[in-house]
Amino acid sequence: MSRAERDERRHAAKVVDDAILATISADYPGLHLPPIAYVIAAYKEKDNIGRVLEGLPKTLAGLDTRAIVVVDGNDDGTGEVARAAGAVTAIAPVNRGQGAALKVGYQIARTFGAKFIVTADADGQANVEAFEGIAAPLVAGELDFVNGSRILGATEVKSAARNSGIFIFAHLISLATRTRVTDTANPIRAFSTELSEKIQLDEPQFQASELLISAIMSGARFGERPMTMKRRTSGKSKKGGNFSYGRSYARVVFQTLRRERRKNKLTR
Repeated sequence: MSRAERDERRHAAKVVDDAILATISADYPGLHLPPIAYVIAAYKEKDNIGRVLEGLPKTLAGLDTRAIVVVDGNDDGTGEVARAAGAVTAIAPVNRGQGAALKVGYQIARTFGAKFIVTADADGQANVEAFEGIAAPLVAGELDFVNGSRILGATEVKSAARNSGIFIFAHLISLATRTRVTDTANPIRAFSTELSEKIQLDEPQFQASELLISAIMSGARFGERPMTMKRRTSGKSKKGGNFSYGRSYARVVFQTLRRERRKNKLTR
């Protein structure tokens, strides 16, 4: 992709993001978020999102929380369920991908006063009991970015291809960043809103690795905490087949490593 094409894509993304922020300001006048914001990207998850929101802890590490749900276009009723559950809810006008939805969620958290972000999945596969341990070192000022790890914890998802991919990419990213990482695609992570503004996020879909690599290579203090991934109880995964998912994930990994290495060289 040429620089002009990248700039055009960033401009188009900013137009959509600004429209979503304006909608939040209009829908929630005087909104001020508590210190911790859960950020959730949701796409056709009306059967899961209510249960997910109901199960989120109301406090983490002694701080109040509130959920932000960004519905990634094509709303099937997910937005209505999220609003009824008390989440700050934005509905993107077009389907852009999980990464784009999360990125604007981070911006909502920053704009409306949250200090920390904890990402959660919309399908309910993550055990919420782990959130306290993931948020605590961030709130205590011990770490800047905390990643959940099913390798340190457990997983009920019995997919040899997916689990092998987790191992391979973890080994690759650990070597490339000189930082031990065991689970590069985990959906549960915690970091400051300040860090979310500092790092570069361009990927509209497979953002997990871009966020992780960018945070580590920016100098953020990184650590992992155990968590459990459960089986889905409703709906289907939106990730696609193992081969296409792995190929796209690898593309983002290598692009991000190349970009961050180039940036680091320029700042030396």
